[in-house]
Amino acid sequence: MRRLVSCAVLAVLLSGCANAEPNVMNEPPTTWSVPAKYVFTLTSDCGERALLGKFRVTVEGDEVVRTEGLDDAARRALMLRLANLVPTLQQLEAEAESARQKGAKVEVERDLGDAHPTRITIDKSATVADDESCYTIQDYTIGLAPEPSASPSR
Repeated sequence: MRRLVSCAVLAVLLSGCANAEPNVMNEPPTTWSVPAKYVFTLTSDCGERALLGKFRVTVEGDEVVRTEGLDDAARRALMLRLANLVPTLQQLEAEAESARQKGAKVEVERDLGDAHPTRITIDKSATVADDESCYTIQDYTIGLAPEPSASPSR
């Protein structure tokens, strides 16, 4: 009986070691392959700057070709008609990397499927208020989203 209990304990202990190595299938990819065309919703909601609000962004060839303000703040921002106000995802990643190299606190969350950024926060200085940039990326779609069809006239 003692031998049976000892073998059972040993089997339990060894089975716990079987999964000691991290499973790379659960780890998100670390690099994102930028598609030629994509659409996403960008929410920029902190800091004192022109780029605040919720935007629908269409990108082709790593250039923003269309932006739509989805809330009042975004529509006001777009009325400023600033060139390159709304960035591509690749430009957001470049902004984050540049800030990191300059000593800013940067956090980038990525999609588990293809590693596109889903949230980027940048705090350039812990002692300065309102210098943060906070971006949330949603509704990411590779290719171009179909345009809404016109309603038939009656």
